[in-house]
Amino acid sequence: MGEVGLATVHSTDPDFMAKASKMNGVSAVMHDFRIKWIDPSQERQLKMKAAYGNPPASGDDDFFFDLQWGHDAIDAPEAWNAGYRGKGARVAVLDTGFDLSHPDLAPNIDLGAGKSFVPGEQLQYGYSDPFSHGTYTAGLVAAADNGLGTIGVAPEAKLILVKVLSDSGSGEFSWLMQGIVHAVNQHADVINMSLSGYFPKNGKFRDENGKVVYDDKAFQKLVVAINKVTNYANQHGATLIAAAGNSFLNSSKDKNYVVMPAEALHVIAIAATAPRGWALAPFTAFLDYPASYTNYGVPLVDLAAPGGDFIYPGDEFVTIGFVTAPAWLFDLVLSTGNNFSWYWAAGTSASAPYAAGVAALVVGKNGGSMKPAQVESALRMGAEDLGKPGRDPYYGHGRINAYQALTGKKVSRSAPKPKSIARK
Repeated sequence: MGEVGLATVHSTDPDFMAKASKMNGVSAVMHDFRIKWIDPSQERQLKMKAAYGNPPASGDDDFFFDLQWGHDAIDAPEAWNAGYRGKGARVAVLDTGFDLSHPDLAPNIDLGAGKSFVPGEQLQYGYSDPFSHGTYTAGLVAAADNGLGTIGVAPEAKLILVKVLSDSGSGEFSWLMQGIVHAVNQHADVINMSLSGYFPKNGKFRDENGKVVYDDKAFQKLVVAINKVTNYANQHGATLIAAAGNSFLNSSKDKNYVVMPAEALHVIAIAATAPRGWALAPFTAFLDYPASYTNYGVPLVDLAAPGGDFIYPGDEFVTIGFVTAPAWLFDLVLSTGNNFSWYWAAGTSASAPYAAGVAALVVGKNGGSMKPAQVESALRMGAEDLGKPGRDPYYGHGRINAYQALTGKKVSRSAPKPKSIARK
């Protein structure tokens, strides 16, 4: 990675680190740890089998759109009807593999810009589990408005799909860093990272073989390396967005860990929000409770966005459109899955692409000429200040709002929601 002064090296010499550290021009040598950045088996909940499509009664012909309460929460349809749909924006999704032929994604994928950095695995999702985390996050950003399935927040943005995790969710730091550099070099305006790991600041780690590795400077070295890459992205015009993480970690109190890449330089960290029993009162339900699992704390969280939750305790069955399911299921976030499917899931893996989609709308409005600081300013200025006034532990600067970020105006809640979505 000559652009950022980093190199990945493989060696069987047990003394390699000590030897390499003495080489001229080498400032630091660190382990390239492989960790479990996401766990798809924990995020998957239920495959969609049938249904229809501003939620929950829009009349739209994308037949699952009426189940996407998160779009209503952030006023995405109002932004679309104002003429902002993400055209001209390029969003890189760094994740597991992707279903490149999914009909909701294929119209917006720039295949020539995609790449896999996972040795032995193609960009195309190939794992046996049909829930594809990468396909899911990409769909939230930019599933096409095509009369089928779901709609992404920025349905006319282009997708740059970059595989930095194995299909099982594991990945090495170098894969992530190479993915960021690649996305920048492919002219990404926004980079979404729905992945998260938290690391001890004392430098005590277990490697992939279970061996304890102790290096009290390892944390600082990792931070320096990642910050080199995120700083490169920022300098070259890419807005970086990452999941805050799903460990219910209070970063205000627990200062023994750092969350990466959310706390890297120039990265916007997104916490998760959700309703509790939305399907029981879909027109009036509060959509913005902090999710039960989300990491939180003022040092970490910049903004919040819909991530879904499973905390609603009732077991009532509810019908919305043609879908009949337990009420708690509708509180999750619906998006694209592998093999022409759609899945519900919950996590900051969903809230990050919601924010990335709004960032793409902002970039598209301005013809792709915005600096990352300008994009972040628009997201902050347009966010709804929930919780305590000002920046707070759960919402950061607020829950994102697409319409407000684009127009500077609030949606009038006294007026009915639009009954249909404007189309060209």
